[in-house]
Amino acid sequence: MKCIYCGSPTKVVDKRNAADHVIRRRRACIKCGKRFTTYENVSIPEAYVIKKDGRREPFSKEKITNGLIKACQKRPISMETINAIASEIESKIVAERREVKTRYIGELIMKKLKKLDKVAYIRFASVYKEFQDLDSFENEIKKLKK
Repeated sequence: MKCIYCGSPTKVVDKRNAADHVIRRRRACIKCGKRFTTYENVSIPEAYVIKKDGRREPFSKEKITNGLIKACQKRPISMETINAIASEIESKIVAERREVKTRYIGELIMKKLKKLDKVAYIRFASVYKEFQDLDSFENEIKKLKK
């Protein structure tokens, strides 16, 4: 990579992972000696989600994260845990398939929430499974107690 100050070649003096799929590199110019930081993003293959009505749209990790945040609201679950779950689901989807149905994604999320926090699980399930009445809630709670 060329120096952003003088255009000469640079060398990497430090490298570390900054976040999911991001590498931070500290660079030094060989000629002028100035230093700067670059961030390298790994390109993730595009995956698509098939909606209930048959529409296809690009997979969005942010939608999973937002759903998890809503389900885990006012629960003792850190943002770090939520992001880790979303990243794990994203990795699984990208590694396994090019197209996934929303049902598959919902099942993955519910499986994670069931192990993590029962209240968050019920919150997510109530929206995902479209509970219409109190009996639906009671039946799901009975399944959890088994």
